[in-house]
Amino acid sequence: MSEMITADLVDLDLAAETKEAAARSLAERMVALGRVTDLDGFLADVAAREAQMPTGLDGGIGIPHCRSAHVSEPTLAFGRSSRGIDFGAPDGPADLIFLIAAPAGADDAHLTILSSLARRLMNEDFTTALRSASDPTAAAALIRGEEATAPGTDTAPDADAPQSPAPAPAAAAPAPAEERSAGDAPVSRAEPSPATAAASEAPSAETASSAASDAENGRNRVFRIVAVTSCPTGIAHTYMAAEALEQAGQNAGVELTVEPQGSAGFKRLDPAVIAAADGVIFAHDVPVREKERFAGKPTVDVGVKAGINRPAELIDEVRGKAERGEITTTAHAAPLDDAGEPGEGYGTKLRKWLMSGVSYMVPFVAAGGLLIALGFAIGGYTVDKAPSVAEHFVWTDHTSWAALLFQIGGLAFSFLVPVLAGYIAYGMADRPGLVPGFVGGSIALTINAGFLGGLAAGLIAGATVMAIQRVNVPAALRGIMPVVVIPLVSSAVVGFLMFLVVGKPIAELQKALTDWLSGLSGANAIILGVILGLMMCFDLGGPLNKVAYAFAVGGLANPNDGSLKVMAAVMAAGMVPPLAMALATTVRGKLFTRTERENGKAAWVLGASFITEGAIPFAAADPLRVIPSAMAGGAVTGALSMLFECTLRAPHGGVFVIPLIGNPFLYLIAIVAGTCVSAGLVIVLKRARKTGRPEQSGTADRPDDSAGNEAKVPVAA
Repeated sequence: MSEMITADLVDLDLAAETKEAAARSLAERMVALGRVTDLDGFLADVAAREAQMPTGLDGGIGIPHCRSAHVSEPTLAFGRSSRGIDFGAPDGPADLIFLIAAPAGADDAHLTILSSLARRLMNEDFTTALRSASDPTAAAALIRGEEATAPGTDTAPDADAPQSPAPAPAAAAPAPAEERSAGDAPVSRAEPSPATAAASEAPSAETASSAASDAENGRNRVFRIVAVTSCPTGIAHTYMAAEALEQAGQNAGVELTVEPQGSAGFKRLDPAVIAAADGVIFAHDVPVREKERFAGKPTVDVGVKAGINRPAELIDEVRGKAERGEITTTAHAAPLDDAGEPGEGYGTKLRKWLMSGVSYMVPFVAAGGLLIALGFAIGGYTVDKAPSVAEHFVWTDHTSWAALLFQIGGLAFSFLVPVLAGYIAYGMADRPGLVPGFVGGSIALTINAGFLGGLAAGLIAGATVMAIQRVNVPAALRGIMPVVVIPLVSSAVVGFLMFLVVGKPIAELQKALTDWLSGLSGANAIILGVILGLMMCFDLGGPLNKVAYAFAVGGLANPNDGSLKVMAAVMAAGMVPPLAMALATTVRGKLFTRTERENGKAAWVLGASFITEGAIPFAAADPLRVIPSAMAGGAVTGALSMLFECTLRAPHGGVFVIPLIGNPFLYLIAIVAGTCVSAGLVIVLKRARKTGRPEQSGTADRPDDSAGNEAKVPVAA
């Protein structure tokens, strides 16, 4: 198999000024060698990965990477920039740029080779040697591990790096443990330490046995830590964090064993190693797999970049928690489990907690709301007066079937507030927050505090559990804390506060909001429609979009004419962005890349189904033109929907629930108007850009003429 990087894939004088242009320049080298089959499709995948989290790292390194169906074989390209390119690193621009391309079905051996590069990037001698390399052939050989990491160091080439191209031994590795030894060996060290040797996906039997023996005899001569690292693609950050933690553990004199949960799978740490550990570090941006294995130990939970940038602080933090006796009773990851950086603002944390509750609430809303709407469609608007189907059901009567659907939907919908509160608490305090959260949410229903009461109950429950978990309890009581003490105390506290302190004021506020929506009309209704439309289209399924959607859904818990208008406006505006992009790619296809035109075909269905995220590929490629255009169209649709007094009882469904909409014809007109405005605006903006710069094409928008243009030097917008 051909080498993953050759001299043809190295650019020591990278002239690009933006990360998009840098990715395109390096990707074009991959295309020339037949490693990438569709340039624009591959770059769209790179941009989508970049949108999840910046790939810039401290030390002047940028590692754009992705797994893509447009990659024929695992490939690495390297560029060196004299001016530096901003990849979002805290310490400034990157001068060393590595573009990692992995096929969608890449084999484990090659992914291990890619992970070994990520580990080597944490070695200063290696990056220094790359900065001083004067020849592409030498730079490629250095990256493959065929040379010492830096001239003048006392690290022999064969101590850590293979003398032959890395893919050969890695490809032959029959087991994950052996893959590790081949793929990760290129990490150069002056003194390989026991911690480093042990910090692999398959800890040695001797290490596990020693750990178990020490734990059994109470002879923990060194502080032991186990860690898990992971990132969305599982290629770069996962292994860089592992390497940084291992090196920091060596420097701190602790025994640190890492389980990288990467794309090539992962080898579970030996249970004896976990049992003997004094603390746990989670450095991850995706949920930790089998997290329950680490329950009952002092735990530091951060994003993967924290593991790369400040591993020594994490080690000090987990040691401090162990000294104070702070343990974690959690066994499962929250849906948006990302504690982030310790310096993260309260507003960001609050958003994550609320989104945790909303993400679990939405399925109940969709199922219950659609069943209720179907009940009304089949049985008419008097179906809510029907007797219980458990007592009266006529198999041949359509109204009985309508009543059945309505009552099932009503029960599903009744879980809305408790589930919202329970999983907000879950997002804050993990599993111990569920009981007080559900209790608080049920109380909110009892006292008519509604959706706002559920929000408050979830936050109170999560805060209460987090406060209890900070209490240093005797070791003898730790076993009963998660099953007895925490549920008992937290439920009592939440119940007291909801019934006697905050519940009644919130219920009054909920009533005032309901009354306001009931009387909403005229200019006020139009203004609200504009605001909701802008929110739905600003981040295309992101937090602001979810806030607007949650506001609309909350009104369905106590439906009235105003809340039904709000639901209609929100759904209509949310349909506009993907429909507009689909229309624009159909009307002016030459302004879009081949990949965008293909995405445009799918966007017709996504938009019609009220899946706003269908416009994300377009926004990721050209946000300055797509997002303002989408917002303009969404505002028009939201305003027209409110003006036409359209109503909607279903929380989802798109055009498929048109029969359930009040004033359906005018509703469709509102959607069409907003779609045309948005599509027209994005076409005008893209055309203006093309006219203003006739000789250049942006990295996101360059038209993909099937005839094939002669290669030009692309300049990013």
